[in-house]
Amino acid sequence: MDEGSEPRWSVVIPVFNERDFLPRTLLSLAAQTVPFRLIVVDNGSTDGCIAAARALVVEHGLDAEFLDEPQPGQVHALSRGIAEGRSELIAICDADTWYPPQYLARAAGLFDRYGPGCVAVAACNPPAERGWRSWLAICHKVLAARLLPWQNHTSGACQSFRLDALRRAGGYDFRLWPYVLKDHELMNRVLRQGSQAYDRELWCVPSDRRRDRGGVRWTLGERLLYHVTPFRWQDRLFHKVLAPRFAARGLGDTVLRAQPWQSTSE
Repeated sequence: MDEGSEPRWSVVIPVFNERDFLPRTLLSLAAQTVPFRLIVVDNGSTDGCIAAARALVVEHGLDAEFLDEPQPGQVHALSRGIAEGRSELIAICDADTWYPPQYLARAAGLFDRYGPGCVAVAACNPPAERGWRSWLAICHKVLAARLLPWQNHTSGACQSFRLDALRRAGGYDFRLWPYVLKDHELMNRVLRQGSQAYDRELWCVPSDRRRDRGGVRWTLGERLLYHVTPFRWQDRLFHKVLAPRFAARGLGDTVLRAQPWQSTSE
């Protein structure tokens, strides 16, 4: 990269009280093999994780910017971070996820392989333990993506986009979608700009702290409805069917701020 030029990648991480997880995530990003600009968005942390992150960024010489977003909720933090992106490609990362050193390079390779029509690249998120379970989880994601290419098959922590396409689609916006499963609703809008790519060699590993997420997910019936609804009708599915159901169950984006594991670890 030429001196003074903008790196090809921006990486956005929303953060709320992540002292036990954020350092490992940042260290994994520090080991990436391509340059990037890191955008950390503090969403009201009170546990000292941001000060520790600033020190780690300096120690490892990362090109980083720290932003404050006082409005609670990942959707607000992500919107704030994406607004500061100035790169061609942008990766959305979670503060509790480990990214292998080739993560950004492999994702960029997929964008290049499939050309400008590829507006999103999604990584697999297998369980932390390596072995046949991990291999099976990756194969399942890749097969699902091939059978249902116009749907999302991974978490928001595993998504990257062409920044211009993400912005044309409206990005993360509380006015468009203030509920959980925002990664699925967002990808529905982004894929109206072009296609997405999965590859079994592109993966990252989330922590296992949210093993039971039944309270913040859709029901089995809602998931099946998502899979069988034709792409041209999925806007209607999200906004006419799922949105009122999520609202009735209190599944706003801010429920993701709950950290039940803290009460058992302290």
